[in-house]
Formats: sequence, structure tokens, C-alpha cells
Amino acid sequence: MSDDGRQNNGSENVPSRQRTRFPGISSRAYEHPADRSALVALRKLSGFDTVFKALSGLLPERSLRLLFLSDSVRVSDQQFTHLNDMLRDACYILDLEKVPPMYVNQDPQPNAMCIGLDDPIIVVTTGLVELLDEEEMRAVIGHEVGHALSGHAVYRTILLFLTNLAIRVAWIPLGTVAIMAIVTALREWFRKSELSADRAGLLVGQDLQASMRGLMKLAGGNHLHEMNVDAFLKQAEEYEESGDLRDSVLKILNVLPRTHPFATVRAAELKKWAESRDHQRIMDGHYPRRDEDKNTSVSDSFRESASHYATTVKSSKDPLMKLVTDIAGGAGGLGGRVRRGFDGFTSTPGRDEEPPAENAQ
Repeated sequence: MSDDGRQNNGSENVPSRQRTRFPGISSRAYEHPADRSALVALRKLSGFDTVFKALSGLLPERSLRLLFLSDSVRVSDQQFTHLNDMLRDACYILDLEKVPPMYVNQDPQPNAMCIGLDDPIIVVTTGLVELLDEEEMRAVIGHEVGHALSGHAVYRTILLFLTNLAIRVAWIPLGTVAIMAIVTALREWFRKSELSADRAGLLVGQDLQASMRGLMKLAGGNHLHEMNVDAFLKQAEEYEESGDLRDSVLKILNVLPRTHPFATVRAAELKKWAESRDHQRIMDGHYPRRDEDKNTSVSDSFRESASHYATTVKSSKDPLMKLVTDIAGGAGGLGGRVRRGFDGFTSTPGRDEEPPAENAQ
């Protein structure tokens, strides 16, 4: 065993058990297909990051760092030592060479973020620290380290800046429309990046139940004895299946202003990935390496993403996704089904429903 208490056999010594380490792991190993394809495409654009940062020269990164340094508590060997140990462990497991600074900020709202242009910093709120137990917190810190490894911090910082800017220029009609178009696009990517980081958190914590409990607490607070993981996951299934086309539209409208997917959806997505062959291969040591990233094909990545979405749409129980599948499959009686889906939304009293096609399947 090495002097820092870690073994040299690929695992890390922790109080209750050993955790597998992933030397040289690429963020591609755990990234959600939509997140991965977008990031690969951006990284392939020559000089994109340089131009992006140049255009973002107004971002007050130095001011942001000074703000946390002056008005938050920096995690270290002397302060929040248990969080410091978890941070170092997470970086060790995901083989992130440079440990990002982490701060605890006084805020009763449970939250965590990884931001910064040149060097990422991690911020967790007191509300989150007080809400989660040790293993749940380990998954959250792994989640934020996953953001750092994926290079998400730059784009997340820009989203934060643009969101604040949109509020400040709301009185300028055209200005706010242009900014909000960018913000909306970034939020869609942001939500996918959260699904990727949840997977990274699972790779670090290696305790699915702890990850589930953490998401459940974010939804329902610190009343674990009153909640049940299986029932919580059942909510996600009910959310996907329930209602008609009107509900499908409302789901889209509800999620648009959010930066994070809904907690039940995140839990269901993570459980599905934890039970997948892809996750098992990573745990067995078969995963993409960072030194192979430069050879990544943009077209292959987009094909993987397209394949993922095709499978998702086909297997979805959401009414709108079923309709999309029916359209693609040329299902009969489609006009009547669409009208029934929106029945009551635009219906006219006394109007007869379109009869089903004779050859409907």
C-alpha cells in the first residue's frame, strides 16, 4: 500500500470497502449520447475553445474566484476535511490529475456546481451538505468531478453569465430574444450533461442506492424514513406513461426553463444505465481512454446518438413519442388518434370524431 493510504492494485482503500479505479478513463465512457456527440463535435472544431473564450472575455471569472475565496469556506485538510477526502478520492478514481478547488457556500438551497473557464472550481451549498449522508455526498462530488473531466465547466459558466445577462437586458425586446435563444439551446445541452455527470457520480460512489437516495432527497427533503426508492422510481414510470398529448406538450413546456432534468427522470435514467452492459464493461475495466480522444470520429458519435434516440422513441410510453413512432410506421387512423389525443384542447361541441380507417392495424 502506498503512503497516502491507497493500494496500487487499481482500487482505493475506503472505510467500508474498496472501490474500483479507472486509470486514464475518457469522459466518453460515461457521457450521455446527446451530450457526447455535442462535445465531440465542439472539440473537433479547430480553435473553437480559443474563439469561444475570446468572445467570452467579459466573463468575470477572476471576480467569481475572488468572491468564493472571500465569502465561502474552501475545502482543505483543515476545513471540511471529510469533503476534502471525498474530493481527492473522486479525482483519484476518475484519474483527474489536478484536483479542482472546492468551496462550501452558505445557502439553504441544496445545490452544487462546477464552473470556470481556465480551471474549474466546485461549489456546494450548506443546504446540500446538511441534506446528504456520506455516501450520497460522495456521489454528488463524483458528479461534479465528472463535469470537470468532461470539460463542462466552460459552457456551464457561459450559461450562468448569459442567464444573468438576459435578466439585465429584459427591457430590450430584440436583445432578450437573441440571448434567450442561446440560453434555451445551452439549457438543453446542460440537462443532457447532468445525465452524464450522474453516471460519473455512480462510477465514483459505486453505490446505486446512495445515488438514488440523493436524488430522492433533492425531490422530497431529509425525510428518508418517509420515502421509498422503488416508489420514487414508480413515479418516473407514471410520469412517462400518464396523460395524453396535452400532457406531453406540458412536459416539454415545464422542462424548458430548467437547467436540470426532473429528479425522478434522473433516477430512472441512472438506474437504467447502471443495469446496462455499458456500465458493466466500464466496471470490468473496458472503457475508452483519454489518449484515444483525438481519434474519435464525429460521424460515429452522431450515429451513436441517433441510434440511442431512435431506440428511446421506439420504447417510450409517452403519448407524444408513441405518436411519433406511429407516424414513422405509417399507422392507420392517425388523424383520429391525433384528435383524440388533444380532445378537449380544441374540440368543438357536436363535432363528430373521425372514424378509424378500415385497414388500421
